Amino acid sequence: MPRPARRIPAPRAMIVAPQPEAVEAGTAVLAAGGNAMDAVVACALTQGVVDPMMCGIGGLGVITLHDPRTGTQVVFDGLSPCPAGAHADMWSNLFERECADGYGFVLRGAVNEMGRTAVTVPSILRTFADAHAAHGRMPWSSLFEGAIACSRDGWMVRPHVHTMMAMDETAYGRVNTSEKLKLTEDGARLYLRADGTPKRPGDRVVNPELAATLATIARDGADAFYTGEIARRIAADMAAHGGLITEADLAAVRSRRVAPLRVPYRGRTLVLPPPPAGGVFVGEVLRILEHSDLPPMGHNSAAMVAVLAEAMKIAGIDNDTHVGDPDFVPVPLDLLLGDAHAAAAAARIRAGERADLTRVGGEPKGTTTISCVDADGLVVSVTHTLGVPSGVVVPGLGFMLNGAMNWYDPRPGRATSIAPGKRRYSSMSPLIVMEGATPVATLGAPGGAWIGVALAQVLVNLLDFGMGLQEAVLAPRVSATSATLDISLRVPRATEAALAAQGYAVKRVPTTYAFAGVHGIAMWDGVLEGAADPQRDGYAAGVA
Repeated sequence: MPRPARRIPAPRAMIVAPQPEAVEAGTAVLAAGGNAMDAVVACALTQGVVDPMMCGIGGLGVITLHDPRTGTQVVFDGLSPCPAGAHADMWSNLFERECADGYGFVLRGAVNEMGRTAVTVPSILRTFADAHAAHGRMPWSSLFEGAIACSRDGWMVRPHVHTMMAMDETAYGRVNTSEKLKLTEDGARLYLRADGTPKRPGDRVVNPELAATLATIARDGADAFYTGEIARRIAADMAAHGGLITEADLAAVRSRRVAPLRVPYRGRTLVLPPPPAGGVFVGEVLRILEHSDLPPMGHNSAAMVAVLAEAMKIAGIDNDTHVGDPDFVPVPLDLLLGDAHAAAAAARIRAGERADLTRVGGEPKGTTTISCVDADGLVVSVTHTLGVPSGVVVPGLGFMLNGAMNWYDPRPGRATSIAPGKRRYSSMSPLIVMEGATPVATLGAPGGAWIGVALAQVLVNLLDFGMGLQEAVLAPRVSATSATLDISLRVPRATEAALAAQGYAVKRVPTTYAFAGVHGIAMWDGVLEGAADPQRDGYAAGVA
């Protein structure tokens, strides 16, 4: 029998994100005549309500955008800076080791990831406001309806939210989120059961304080957060508990419009966010891989995985050594992304050399992403995060503050050492794939140190192996962010055995889908195809 004909109109606009309520908020804005920027802001604000350990207005993020009116791409950098009161050696005597997964540092007392001292100056709301002022269509105040409704009326804890609240982080050297939720009275009331354990799937969270905060920002704009009453309350809470952030720090927050990295790969161009965001890692991995013909090796064969792993390790070593905030340290992009460096790295891989990515001692997975394309061709991809949740909910405001000081190296003299105003390297890398002047795909991912390795593999699946986008996202992945090669449960056991025989330390993880949660939209020939990673709870929604 012939395949049944499609009975629904092909979508002219689409949005994808890891949370169903957030997708609904973005879809409602698209259906009401909003563009991709409007939808992304509405979606992101709702994410901060329903995934409060992952993201929110107390966090940081990056936006990559293609403007069809001008045919140009731009990055809005909202990576949060250290407070002005921070200095390079303030925690040098507390250093113990790197987190076992290579992203973050273990300090005595966990002062860099829990409590007021762990908070960098929140920057994501200013970034959303500036990007919306430049590219949005609907009024700012109209973008808050979904987020306010979820806060006011409540939302249901889902499996992934519960996992983030209850997971054991001690193996990595981090404090469990369940302990952080006990830090403030408001955090405990919102997210813990009466017995002190995190709320479970099916439990509800009602947050009228956050609804009121969002209503204030909807009415008065982002200035309410950075120079108004919200700023005064954040600064007062910091001063009362030994935090570093002041009203002056908040008032000084500015987003940055910067030129993206443009990295060639297999005849296309990858548009990636520059340092201190993570596009340089994705770009370097693919520049190295371009010197190998991967399909004849076989997808996820031992030969392919070994080449992929070595490219990841080389790029990881280069990032650890060279990449930080370019305002403070020179980042040799021409070297890292250049032809000679990529060719030399590929030659070492072919010669059988092994890169040594040994750690001193998982990046936190507290991140989320959105991709959106509208009927006019505006493409917006954003990844935003709390880094790790600090546990700090300022009384009466309803939102968690970031714990992104965890990302800074407490040892002075390094590319990512602490300095006032310094932005920390982040693996976040919302990206756009261009064929000539035409965008053909956009991707982003939550997943900490796994973001870059996951995005690189999905791009290989898409551009080398010709998979559809959802197939490319679903395919089993591997990760090489340390000396151990992690492989997901569905990588063939014959591949594992062959890699072990080659001398690799291989660890098979016990989850069906692993290593970041890639979401995206493909746009070849004007046909929109959304892809949502089944690790999370979201989906892609089209609007006709």
